[in-house]
Amino acid sequence: MMHWIILPVVLPALLAPLIGFVMRHDITLARTASVAGTVVLLAVTLGLAMTAADGQTLGYRLGNWPAPFGIILVLDRLSALMLVLTATLAIIVLIHAIATGWDARGRHFHALFQFQLMGICGAFLTGDVFNLFVFFEVLLIASYGLMIHSGGRDRMRAGLQYVVMNLAGSTLFLFALGTLYASTGTLNIADLAARVAEMPPENTALVRVAAILLMIVFALKAALFPLQFWLPGTYANAPAPVAALFAIMTKVGAYAILRVHTTSFGPGIPGTDGLIGTWLFPAAIVTIAVGAFGVLGARRLLPLISFSVAGSMGTLLVAVSAFSPAATSAALYYMVHSTFAAACLFLIADLVVTRRATDTLNTTPATLQNGLFAALFFAAAIAMAGMPPLSGFLGKLLVLDAMREPGQIGWVWTAILAGSLLTIVGFARAGSTLFWKSTSIPMPATDDTAPVAVAAAGPFQIAPTILAFAALAALAIFAGPVFGYFEDTSTQLFDRAGYIAAVLGTDGGN
Repeated sequence: MMHWIILPVVLPALLAPLIGFVMRHDITLARTASVAGTVVLLAVTLGLAMTAADGQTLGYRLGNWPAPFGIILVLDRLSALMLVLTATLAIIVLIHAIATGWDARGRHFHALFQFQLMGICGAFLTGDVFNLFVFFEVLLIASYGLMIHSGGRDRMRAGLQYVVMNLAGSTLFLFALGTLYASTGTLNIADLAARVAEMPPENTALVRVAAILLMIVFALKAALFPLQFWLPGTYANAPAPVAALFAIMTKVGAYAILRVHTTSFGPGIPGTDGLIGTWLFPAAIVTIAVGAFGVLGARRLLPLISFSVAGSMGTLLVAVSAFSPAATSAALYYMVHSTFAAACLFLIADLVVTRRATDTLNTTPATLQNGLFAALFFAAAIAMAGMPPLSGFLGKLLVLDAMREPGQIGWVWTAILAGSLLTIVGFARAGSTLFWKSTSIPMPATDDTAPVAVAAAGPFQIAPTILAFAALAALAIFAGPVFGYFEDTSTQLFDRAGYIAAVLGTDGGN
């Protein structure tokens, strides 16, 4: 077995308690260890991506117990892609948190940050639905701690709502796992795919129930209608670097839908074929509308960005709902784009809000470096709204092109194009108010929005935003080869027989 596969989980898992217990009183040491660990994580994930690029599916059996009896981690193109995306975003967010001093507002930021990376990487690597639940719980605990980092009444209230919703989802997840195990006798994703495919359609009633319950849980994580209402309050009240890191959190839900429902309950499996897409498609359409109208009606900057994230998840899950290789390729491209676009917007918002004392969308005196912030904001807004020439335009174009079935094209094209128009109007209104209008009467600051810095942003503070924007530009410039990789990734994802053979067969441990 190739032991490198487990390192994205083990590295942050070992580093987090070391930072939390040994370095918690020395912020310089904690920062050094956290940055070094995240850089190593990025290097490891890039190496794993290169290993998976040849199309192999590799398994890592903990304790050398064979699947489906033991715990197994699975590396393929899709999991490698998500690992690289997570590590890249983590580096960008960590630099911003250190440069702006957010990490120093609480003693355990870096320890929680590493635990969060452990949970995310574990969710992307696990080949077992029960261990997916375990890593979801790690995510919940770490993200709640990060959510309330530096305190504040509004942040605590939003954090409580966030943890209650996710605990309810965790309870439902356990019900789904119990139902699934009772009906199939396994929770290994590959073994599930093999057993469900062999079941007569008339005997799959419990499996269908479990599949729907799992979709509800994953939809909650992905902020899909009608379970999206936790996202605007959570993201808008979280510290900006944490909200930027949370851009990958909703993608964990989308990834789980792709991995579990494509492999175990997807196309060609009697009894569950088409089940999830039937429910996922209309929910995604409504999510696009909710996000677009939320952007248009927002009166604060951070909720506006949060609603745009919800709308982008609707666009992503519309493509996922087709459960076809072409639509999945478009979904993967848009997933990468929307992650960096959301992170870029939250990091810009942090630079702006700390110099305005409030994120309310009303006129205040121009901030320092107003022109620079305006340029960055409008560039990121163009990317999120899907205007040319950035990757958002290409991502939405790919989704529209992939969703041309007679029962889909009218709904998808109307929702995405109308949602994009409303998003453009909302961002244009917000940007013009923030950067083009001014007044001599400053807005009073509240406890949670009092500025922490009034000086001009230095290169170290602006660099993470530039890096996120550079990722968007690179995604557009190299769209051809990048999309080619995503096509290969989706082809491998839909090769159910190859996945089963690699995980359950002898070649899974090579």
